[in-house]
Amino acid sequence: MNIKPIKTDADYQAVLKEVDSLMTAGPCTPEGEKLDLMVTLIEAYEAKHFPMDLSNPVE
Repeated sequence: MNIKPIKTDADYQAVLKEVDSLMTAGPCTPEGEKLDLMVTLIEAYEAKHFPMDLSNPVE
């Protein structure tokens, strides 16, 4: 498994493409574990580069 941190937009796009190909992976398989790791990296990258403000409950 060759997984590295997502540092650039190109890295991000490549990881999204790879995750798309792994979406049918079963749990507890090497592909499923790779999918879990990649999703965690994507979540961290998105939290840092695309932060979402909390909405106002009235809205």
